[in-house]
Amino acid sequence: MTDELPSSSGLLASAERTLRLEQQAIGALIERLDGDFEHACALILACRGRVVVTGMGKSGHVGGKIAATLASTGTPAFFVHPGEASHGDLGMITRGDVVLALSNSGETAEVTALLPLLKRLGTPLISMTGRPGSTLARHAEAHLDAGVEREACPLDLAPTSSTTAALALGDALAVALLESRGFTAEDFALSHPGGSLGKRLLLRVSDLMHQGDRLPRVALGSPLRDALLEITRQGLGFTCVIAPSGRLAGVYTDGDLRRTLDQHSDLSALTVDQVMTIPGKRVSPDTLAAEAVRLMEDNRITALAVVDDDGHPVGALHMHDLLASGVI
Repeated sequence: MTDELPSSSGLLASAERTLRLEQQAIGALIERLDGDFEHACALILACRGRVVVTGMGKSGHVGGKIAATLASTGTPAFFVHPGEASHGDLGMITRGDVVLALSNSGETAEVTALLPLLKRLGTPLISMTGRPGSTLARHAEAHLDAGVEREACPLDLAPTSSTTAALALGDALAVALLESRGFTAEDFALSHPGGSLGKRLLLRVSDLMHQGDRLPRVALGSPLRDALLEITRQGLGFTCVIAPSGRLAGVYTDGDLRRTLDQHSDLSALTVDQVMTIPGKRVSPDTLAAEAVRLMEDNRITALAVVDDDGHPVGALHMHDLLASGVI
């Protein structure tokens, strides 16, 4: 080894070479997709239990990610360490499960040691290896070939291209299953309620709106002064204007006030219906919060009236509520 630092051009050249080799490794997988891939999907789709993913070392790390991806896209799955499986954790695997075992060589001792136990249980085995003729591949009902020509490591030793290929093949499996199940964005959100996507797809206007005494409102024909006091009191930047029928007649906003000041020198004689916005932007309580965001952005407004099916105001939504909830 040398203490001399490599040049920046040498570092970039190394990075480019690594990415190119890994890109080629992934591309080569496409030509090897065959009936075994389809059979693996069929085994998992028919599975009444869970997909149990196992692998040792770097393959185990990749397997953990594959299990997490499967679980978050509609295929119940979890990871079991093969070493621990031989010392009691095999009890996690049932006859109704499917095992997905990863090993680049297909000869990893801790993984192949599980073969007779899986055979006794009658649990279907899907293997993902870099050697179709290996022990693990030969004993599997379906084999996914994740082999690579060489590792990106210049010594051709450290798992680099091989782990990238296995990870990509795992993603291909998860996505194929996702599409086959008809898995939707809403389904994805249900398993990610704490994430930003989950919030965008699960939160509705009714979850965030101000209602009851916090709903700004004045009656149609009220003096403009009353509308301004209501806007100030509630602090939402607008007020609903209610018709005698109880329906929303319009809204009066901070923006309307600026236009009123430009157009009228005397505000004391004005009533709110003379200067309000008709009919005013509105949403229903069942509207997705993300849809309300889009409506606000498209119309460059910061608040919306929320009305029921009969047009009666039931709430008010402000951009700050959406920001605080994490929808934006």
